[in-house]
Amino acid sequence: MRCRRCKADAIIDLRRHNAAFCRDCFVHHCHEQVRRAIHDYEMIEPGARVLVAVSGGKDSLALWHILRELGYEADGLYLGLGIGTYSDESGDFARAFAQRFDLTLHEIDLPADLGFDIPEGARTVRRSPCGVCGLSKRHLFNQAASTHGYDIVATGHNLDDEAAVLFGNTLRWDDEYLARQFPVLPATDGFVRKVKPLVRVGEREMAAYCVVLGIDYILEECPMAVGNRHLAYKELLNSLEERSPGAKAAFLFNFLDRAHERFADAAVVDKDDLLRCTICGSPTPGEVCAFCRLQARACAAPDSVPVTLRGAAS
Repeated sequence: MRCRRCKADAIIDLRRHNAAFCRDCFVHHCHEQVRRAIHDYEMIEPGARVLVAVSGGKDSLALWHILRELGYEADGLYLGLGIGTYSDESGDFARAFAQRFDLTLHEIDLPADLGFDIPEGARTVRRSPCGVCGLSKRHLFNQAASTHGYDIVATGHNLDDEAAVLFGNTLRWDDEYLARQFPVLPATDGFVRKVKPLVRVGEREMAAYCVVLGIDYILEECPMAVGNRHLAYKELLNSLEERSPGAKAAFLFNFLDRAHERFADAAVVDKDDLLRCTICGSPTPGEVCAFCRLQARACAAPDSVPVTLRGAAS
């Protein structure tokens, strides 16, 4: 098996691209896919400060590494979720990566800084742990970026993730979520821009990227995600991809190119109707935002304050 680009011995075969690559050309391929995504969807302007949502997993660490290799000013933010040893180990991987590459890693710890963890929050409000986790991440990453001068929050959602989410949203024909399913969510008053630079890169590619560059990451899946429908959707799409390489990419990008605009009206929100949360100041339809209500119920806190980033390592 020969590298398509340089004809050297290949180390990986990417059936979706009908191509094999050697080590250096594979790294170049990954960089090029991210560069193209950033360019095609106008994700990051020159000089923008990027805050990468870092979990200690392969996707977020690879994304952080690629953004720095492409010349972007990107720092990391690790959110400690309080999920037992899983959170302890994922934090260790994030810190080790930042130390190895001399990067700045900020940290927010839910139990220490906000008084509750994801398992406790889920029990208290009777919601799924993934729902409470998603709400917490969206709020805290946006709040940290807004407060500390970052223009963009970048997440490690890859092609497999986005195809699985699209599959679920299509099964339910959820217009609002389909309208928001795009590699870029523009900045609005109180919300920084959100981008997904790995949208053109598959999960297997990101795992291989970390392996060939010696980037250590947590292998364990989050124990709270057991039974999550998103994982089941991934398995179904993986079976389809095995039989028809490129099916996931065709499904996702045909939607983005041909159908997404048809749902645009469902994402329109009258910004004049949004208030400011009386506790944290975030935009919200009511007096208190969903995250502050969650925090108040989870730890009986009467009020809250904007989170201060701590534990920066560089």
